[in-house]
Amino acid sequence: MTRRQLLAALGAAPLEAQNAPAPPVAVARCASYDGDLAAVLGRMFDQLGGAGALVRNRTVTVKLNLTGSPANRWQGRPLGVTHYTHPRTALAMAHVLSRAGARRIRFVESCWATAGPLEEYLLESGWNVRQLRNAAPGVEFANTNARGAYKDYARFAVPGGGLIYPAWLLNRAYEETDVLVSMAKLKNHATTGVTLAMKNLFGITPASIYGDDAGMQEPNENPGKGRVVVCHEGKRQPAPPAPPERDPASPRSPGFRMPRIIAELNAARPIHISFIDGIETVAGGEGPWVRGLRHVKPSLLILGANAVSTDAVATALMGYNPRAPRGTRPFEHCDNMLLLAEQLGAGSADLNRIEVRGGRIEDLVYRFG
Repeated sequence: MTRRQLLAALGAAPLEAQNAPAPPVAVARCASYDGDLAAVLGRMFDQLGGAGALVRNRTVTVKLNLTGSPANRWQGRPLGVTHYTHPRTALAMAHVLSRAGARRIRFVESCWATAGPLEEYLLESGWNVRQLRNAAPGVEFANTNARGAYKDYARFAVPGGGLIYPAWLLNRAYEETDVLVSMAKLKNHATTGVTLAMKNLFGITPASIYGDDAGMQEPNENPGKGRVVVCHEGKRQPAPPAPPERDPASPRSPGFRMPRIIAELNAARPIHISFIDGIETVAGGEGPWVRGLRHVKPSLLILGANAVSTDAVATALMGYNPRAPRGTRPFEHCDNMLLLAEQLGAGSADLNRIEVRGGRIEDLVYRFG
């Protein structure tokens, strides 16, 4: 998106929308993971009204972004500078949440092809788990790829009946929380255009139910595969007792299905704090399995209280129009999940309604191309 196109996007909203502001989004320059990330993150929270107002005396669940196997590295680089949550951003988040008075902090992820302990997965990914556990009193970890220690799953209904599924069955850790944090990377994605705070929520779905090797009659509590056949391609229904999709005759294209799945997941299990790491990341795709991937250093951090608005600002910072229709970058091969989430009432992707604090979009854009 050129500067002229950005200004056109800012001026494209109807007049009545300008009187209904969305939650603000904070942005910051940050050139390295070696500095005091907790201080930077704390200032960003202060620009939004303070972390304490969001987390004090509450249970906070932090959804990490650990997409794909930890053995799948790109050009031998550390996972955190390409497509994984960087461990130092997680450590900074734990410090800030603890100082703000969070009663309980739990790190979660539906780990690739395993229902084993999240701590082991983090160790395999090169994390210092002891340091993270000691970052705040009572830090916990949970792999939500199956039901884990719980007897059953929690049901999250999609407002309005859903776009693909009427409801989702998730690990009860996502029910036992007051504040859900999404820690994402600033990246492109083949089937959703961008993968930011909203797309990170796809990782809350348990492969025991929505995975390629999920049971036909009941969940597979020891899943060993991803979630392509059920979710991306729609070649089979999720394992009972999860409800089947609304319309089995709808398009099977991932570019149709995945944006709708992401939108409805965000409507059913809303994110309260969206954090997007763009200090170092990759452009051209979401992980090492994508051809043409590039290592980039936008030197940006983005924080907001609404995932749709935060992702809209992040999309603009990548040089794209967050309201772009299908067929235009970055949504060349998929529908715009931001607009679909808007339709479900999950938030606003209208830059006119979003106050950006800490800097101006046009001054901070890093074009992903």
